[in-house]
Amino acid sequence: MTARPANAHQARLLRLLRDGGPNSRAQLGDQIDLSRSKLAVEVDRLLETGLVVADGLAASRGGRRSHNIRLAPALRFLGVDIGATSIDVAVTNAELEVLGHINQPMDVREGPVAVFEQVLSMAAKLKASGLAEGFDGAGIGVPGPVRFPEGVPVAPPIMPGWDGFPVREALSQELGCPVLVDNDVNLMAMGEQHAGVARSVGDFLCVKIGTGIGCGIVVGGEVYRGTTGSAGDIGHIQVEPDGRPCACGNRGCLEAHFSGAALARDAEEAAQQGRSAELATRFEAAGRLTAADVAAAAAAGDATALDLIREGGNRTGQVIASLVSFFNPGLVVIGGGVTGLGHTLLAAIRTQVYRQSLPLATGNLPIVLGELGPAAGVTGAARLISDHLFSPA
Repeated sequence: MTARPANAHQARLLRLLRDGGPNSRAQLGDQIDLSRSKLAVEVDRLLETGLVVADGLAASRGGRRSHNIRLAPALRFLGVDIGATSIDVAVTNAELEVLGHINQPMDVREGPVAVFEQVLSMAAKLKASGLAEGFDGAGIGVPGPVRFPEGVPVAPPIMPGWDGFPVREALSQELGCPVLVDNDVNLMAMGEQHAGVARSVGDFLCVKIGTGIGCGIVVGGEVYRGTTGSAGDIGHIQVEPDGRPCACGNRGCLEAHFSGAALARDAEEAAQQGRSAELATRFEAAGRLTAADVAAAAAAGDATALDLIREGGNRTGQVIASLVSFFNPGLVVIGGGVTGLGHTLLAAIRTQVYRQSLPLATGNLPIVLGELGPAAGVTGAARLISDHLFSPA
């Protein structure tokens, strides 16, 4: 995609078509503050760029029927969500509908070169399947703090070898298109905002509980990243003075006491100490345990597994309660791999938040699981790059 909108009006039209799908000139005019003649001029200019195309006649509203307009159907965005232990890559159209999605295991600790070789291989597979001839832009999520303007990870605790790596620049050269890079939980928030449970909410928190823990903060419909890009790094809020050592170098962080990795470690300890026959059986069979094993044991009624989930939910809820009192969001979304623990985890988080935060902040506060699962990150990544490309150059 070489064209960009020439002004804010054109950018607004492109985003309306992205978020609402094909629309008539008349309906677009109802949503944007332009005279009919000025609207016609801006739409015609967008048609000339090839960013939008005519899409047949709209339903009659009386008088002469208007033509529908839609984003160019050939536009393709690449969404990449790099987690601690896996990679999701997807192709979307201009309306951010996921056309193809691949997930593969990958340890982020293998470093940026190995990870991006995998990403490029997965993107090539999607292209070879006929979903895209090329990409008009790509959004990339990584599980650590990112200096957003430069697209560079900064001292990410669970990503050795990534500090300062020029992710945006390197992938832009390889893919031949514009690239933006952000923290993975920010992209999860954007995905849930675009097509998930947060569609109608302007101010919300999106907490991702996976190998680590992070929080996307959305204010007035926009992701808040902070001065240096580290906003929402709640996994490193201390919940236990002089507690367990954390990968960040401190002790007692939430992430050290409850995350996918911490839960697996606690489950293995319970299995080895004979506190759970269910977990012990699974540990003997596989030689290791994961959060999914704890979820399965809890579903089978194992008391120890249920206690581990509740304890972790209580700790997480304590941190979220403080955030709710401070930020007063309209919604809290819980996502990430550990959400396979389901409603036992959600109930523990809700109990702590509703108990500890003021009634004014929690009286009408939904705390819910995300709707999109793994698609949230790649949808958010596509949303990130489309926001950029659908802005005036």
